[in-house]
Amino acid sequence: MAAPKKRTSKTRKNLRRAQWKAQASIEAKKAFATAKMVLKSLVTSAQETKSGNQSIQDSTIQEN
Repeated sequence: MAAPKKRTSKTRKNLRRAQWKAQASIEAKKAFATAKMVLKSLVTSAQETKSGNQSIQDSTIQEN
């Protein structure tokens, strides 16, 4: 049969919680930075595509 264990002190509990929160904060910052990078690349590729389409249309108009 299982015997009751000793109680964990508040200090030890708070240290574990602080460590967990610090690690979670670091991972959240990494995820946010990655999301920003992806969004910036999508915006720049969309702008390049838009400018590329305009140059194609301009050259078509000039040919006619």
